[in-house]
Amino acid sequence: MKCRRNWRMVFLAGWLAVSAATQAQTCFTGSDMDASTRTALVNTGQKYFNFASLGDVASLRQNAIPSLAANFAGIESAVIENKPALSGGSATPRSPFLLKAEGAKPLERAEFLCGVFGAQGQTANSAEFVIPNLPPGNYGIVTLDVAAQKPSTVTFVLQQQGTDWKLGGFFAKPSQVSGHDGNWFLQQARSYKAKGQNRIAWFYYLEARELLVPVSFMYTQSTDKAYDEMQTVKPSDLPPFDLSGAGKTYKVMDMFPVVVGSDLDLVVKYQSASVSDTGQTFQENMAVMKALAACIFHRAARSTGRVRDPLLGELYVLIAPIC
Repeated sequence: MKCRRNWRMVFLAGWLAVSAATQAQTCFTGSDMDASTRTALVNTGQKYFNFASLGDVASLRQNAIPSLAANFAGIESAVIENKPALSGGSATPRSPFLLKAEGAKPLERAEFLCGVFGAQGQTANSAEFVIPNLPPGNYGIVTLDVAAQKPSTVTFVLQQQGTDWKLGGFFAKPSQVSGHDGNWFLQQARSYKAKGQNRIAWFYYLEARELLVPVSFMYTQSTDKAYDEMQTVKPSDLPPFDLSGAGKTYKVMDMFPVVVGSDLDLVVKYQSASVSDTGQTFQENMAVMKALAACIFHRAARSTGRVRDPLLGELYVLIAPIC
């Protein structure tokens, strides 16, 4: 079985013989499942979206699976945080997926191949879901595209309990950054790659992948192609690495792009002996930002610690020290 590692997830890239272990995991696309199941999934997703758009966390908790209802703080925070983006928006459901996981105990790494795969792997209408530690059961994946001032997607993971579909997961994320979607970021990554600016291309590929799918555990033909392309520009010195700045050496542990409002920010995590002195921490943050701007983007950031990107405007470098 041809496998490869993609950011913190491992996913199947080819269509080869399926082992007995993976036969216990079955996926049905919207066109594969019966009409009553498809309608139930879409209607449930729409109902839960209405709750979320109103900030009605009590109704969502009431309709959640017991394990989630007992530990609902994360969902509640996500719903409240995303309420401004969802309220008043028009939600259009995509075709749902039905995942069936068989067995007597949780699957350490459940893989669901959905739709038709070809000799080269995924096709335009296929998808794959990789979910760790998944208990046996029937699950629905329902995604809604939200048309609003800032377009976004909301995805619900549903688990069947009796005749009901209970809430098992809530995922809301922007589908654009500054009016640009995943395909735009993919094109910009290719443009930077053609110019030999591989570091910047790498971060654009990462953001393209993030925007191309509504949840991080979903893989498509587009994300597979993006993965293949970005391997050719993968920096040889990805974190962890040592960074010199202001007469000190800092251990950079991680770097990744993240959407904050309408901006694409680069989050950098580095080791720090202590963050108790806020003034000193600020100075170290500025030193790391300026050093990164110089060595990674080859541009000056003497006073602000910012890097101006000609396509997106300000690309802020956010620093997160690790004690």
